[in-house]
Amino acid sequence: MTELLHSPINMGALHLPNRIIMAPLTRMRAPNSIPTDLMVTYYAQRATAGLIITEATPISPQGVGYPSTPGIWSEQQIAAWQKITAAVHAENGRIVLQLWHVGRISHPDFHDGDLPVAPSAIAPKGQAVTPNGMKPFVTPRALATDEIQGIVETYRQAAKNALAAGFDGVEIHSANGYLPDQFLRDGSNKRTDNYGGSLENRARFLLEVAAAVIEACGAEHVGIRLSPSGTFNDMADSDPEAIFSYVLAELSRFNLAYLHIVDALEGDIRHGAKVVALEVLRKAYQGHLIVCGGYDQARAEAVLEQGLADAVAFGQLYIANPDLVARFKQNAPLNVPDANTFYGGNEAGYIDYPALTTAV
Repeated sequence: MTELLHSPINMGALHLPNRIIMAPLTRMRAPNSIPTDLMVTYYAQRATAGLIITEATPISPQGVGYPSTPGIWSEQQIAAWQKITAAVHAENGRIVLQLWHVGRISHPDFHDGDLPVAPSAIAPKGQAVTPNGMKPFVTPRALATDEIQGIVETYRQAAKNALAAGFDGVEIHSANGYLPDQFLRDGSNKRTDNYGGSLENRARFLLEVAAAVIEACGAEHVGIRLSPSGTFNDMADSDPEAIFSYVLAELSRFNLAYLHIVDALEGDIRHGAKVVALEVLRKAYQGHLIVCGGYDQARAEAVLEQGLADAVAFGQLYIANPDLVARFKQNAPLNVPDANTFYGGNEAGYIDYPALTTAV
């Protein structure tokens, strides 16, 4: 087996010592949307990753859709994140902040009774995770055309705030059925203005967000996450290969640090996903590609050897194995993640997984 996973790579301004990426992982351990000291330990433990992509972080109160998720819109949040980035950098790590607006995947309980916003007034199937338990999704309010630029500006400001917090860059979350993804897909976007209908119009919001964030950070500090085959959060599109091939061709002109692709998961296929092959996406995008989606070490090495990706992100493996790079290097046994502690809680299942030197 080759050692591509452990070889360095430069992605824009990000100089990675290996290609083992920590995927963004919502953990819901930030009461009142403020990062905590527990999070300082959690991220510092994982600093040997080639790159840490933080948990999804709402850019504004309007963008919140899950309890106890850390934000990036206030001075208090910036100061709290500074402790995290400093701790990661002290361990010679690299960390980018994932910028998040959930759009319709929210609930009035988060917004003083106001409706969540979306491209179109279409309720997703399923339930929202609210501070008061699980509740059915509501029909969101369709954004007026003249509101959209305000949200683009909020992304720009959030990117500036991320730099002020000491991050090495940002990742725009345009996957998994959240706001930018809702604009891209014709199952959730029925608009008749310049943000709906044609491929160009449905891609407009994401491309405007990308341009604004690039102005704030520089393209070499910006990544974008997409899930072309995803069905999570009731997403669908009549021709995902067409819209995502168009988007990737447009994004190729921006010289991003990287593009982050969520592969089709077993659950997507079970829910009738129209799978867009990784080969199609690789051909459409001219730049560095990170892939994720249930990879193990062998499959990750294979996708790098095939030239279909430049790095691989790992989610659940990073929850349970803070020293995943060392474990892969030594072909050591892996800790098994405890799904009962993924969301919310305290130290248990968060910072207490044993490192290799103390593993039983």
